[in-house]
Amino acid sequence: MEIFDYPIDTKTLLRKKKRLKRELLESGIGFIEKRVAVLGGSTTDEVVDHLELFLLNYGIKTEFYQSEYDKYMEDALFGNEKLDSFKPDIVYIHTNWRNITSFPTPAHTVNDINQMLECEYQRFVAIWESIEKRYGCPVIQNNFDRPNYRLFGNKDVSDVHGRTNYIYRLNQKLYEYSQNHQGFFINDLDYLASDYGLSAWSDSLYWHMYKYAMCLDAIPYVADSVAKIIKAIYGKNKKALILDLDNTLWGGVVGDDGIEGIAIGQEVPSGQVYSEFQEYCKAQKDIGVILGIDSKNDEENAIAGLKHPDGVLKPDDFVAIKANWNPKDQNLTQMADELTLGVDSFVFVDDNPAEREIVKKQIPGVAVPAVSKVETFIRTLDHSGYFEVVSLSAEDRKKTEMYHAKTEAAKAVAAFSNYGEYLDSLEMKATIRPFEEMYVSRIVQLTNKSNQFNLTTLRCSEDDIRKMMSSDNWITLYGKLEDKFGDNGVVTVVAGEIKDRELHIRLWLMSCRVLKRGMEDAMMDKLVEGARECSIETVYGYYYPTAKNGIVKDFYSEMGFTAVTEDRWIINVERYKTKSLHMSVVAEETK
Repeated sequence: MEIFDYPIDTKTLLRKKKRLKRELLESGIGFIEKRVAVLGGSTTDEVVDHLELFLLNYGIKTEFYQSEYDKYMEDALFGNEKLDSFKPDIVYIHTNWRNITSFPTPAHTVNDINQMLECEYQRFVAIWESIEKRYGCPVIQNNFDRPNYRLFGNKDVSDVHGRTNYIYRLNQKLYEYSQNHQGFFINDLDYLASDYGLSAWSDSLYWHMYKYAMCLDAIPYVADSVAKIIKAIYGKNKKALILDLDNTLWGGVVGDDGIEGIAIGQEVPSGQVYSEFQEYCKAQKDIGVILGIDSKNDEENAIAGLKHPDGVLKPDDFVAIKANWNPKDQNLTQMADELTLGVDSFVFVDDNPAEREIVKKQIPGVAVPAVSKVETFIRTLDHSGYFEVVSLSAEDRKKTEMYHAKTEAAKAVAAFSNYGEYLDSLEMKATIRPFEEMYVSRIVQLTNKSNQFNLTTLRCSEDDIRKMMSSDNWITLYGKLEDKFGDNGVVTVVAGEIKDRELHIRLWLMSCRVLKRGMEDAMMDKLVEGARECSIETVYGYYYPTAKNGIVKDFYSEMGFTAVTEDRWIINVERYKTKSLHMSVVAEETK
């Protein structure tokens, strides 16, 4: 819904919460269901109401638990029957600066303040560790905003006795904890308050009258920020940033003005603004967002513009360039097919409102931000949170390189008389091993991002994966694939639960960029091999259909399984026939 796009229409959200909830629930979105516990140091009713709306908009239907007012610490440390039976998937700790128990005064020594700071920090560490032990789920913690007054004026930020200084130091401890603890996420309340305007944000009327941690109109921004973290955890991020060229990546029209006439670079102010936007896009690429071009242009002119000596982005930064005179929605659909991505993973940026409207109407699911002047492009994309980062794997950092390799491999198909010869030419090498600590983050990322080749649709947290790793009742495998075009990284994950002499496949997914390479055959061979080692007689496979995973509906029949029910398949281990592979496989014992 457009009402949830940046800038947020807070007045309409506050006024029409019930109607919006009803419309979202009736929208036909394929929801995943999650339980979120909100432990608040202030009143959280409005936060929860809006958090529910934003999560519904992301396709996450949520059941909530709320602590009683200011009982966040008690609930976290000691639990209670209601919270324990709730079994949260995520705990969100909604605290603010007023929940800090003590602040320095001019009478305190530096040593006193350091001890006070450590004591405050350890209070929160105890909360986080208790949640980890009790519930084993991700934790989202607000950092601390600051009061809208400074006792020491400008010196408040630099003097050890200043509240601003104290809060900054406490926040830094939170950040260091986050860096060393996977599954722990910071909601940047301090940034939200500064961006909103500290004086308006900290209107004390709302605290003293309602015990709200911020003014009423700011609450949707907090809910939106937390929702972005949760949707990223559960694989609801966008994956590709698709860009127009003329008056989007540079000023002017390259076909009319020529390469020398477009505005880009440091020579003129307008060129500097476009350069800054290109730098922002390139930085997105560096965190795993793939870039593409969809422009009404002659391809020769488009490539010339991208090769401008003062340009930041070059042709190789893009995994697909569609510069032609076809309708842009058709280009986007074709691009999605070529990249084996859903169109709902695209963000399309175009300065032309007419083009945006066509794409929006023709391809529901594509995010089309309402950008206006180039000076607002970065702010609009950044505040929209399409690419919220909750983890960053090695595969993310080389995503563009991987898609380029996929494109080169696709081009090579035509040179061979049959597909098997083509696969042999790729010189593929697979590494298949039990889950390992160094790949936990990537495995979790795959379980929450993969939608098409995903047989059971199980979404896992890092704690879920570690429990599988440490249990003798699970066989776990991840697969890496290299070919002559490059290293694809970890591309597939399988986990089966052992019950008596049966193995039940609870998790099987694979990145679509290596589809039909035979990696699924290699993984099945290793899984059955592991089953034999554990004296398992029967393997059960499960397929739960969704709107996106139709490509694997025949997977088990192709593997030699027999249908028991529509979603349950069976094969006898001794009758399983090892597949003929077009790759070498590094042998490794399964656990």
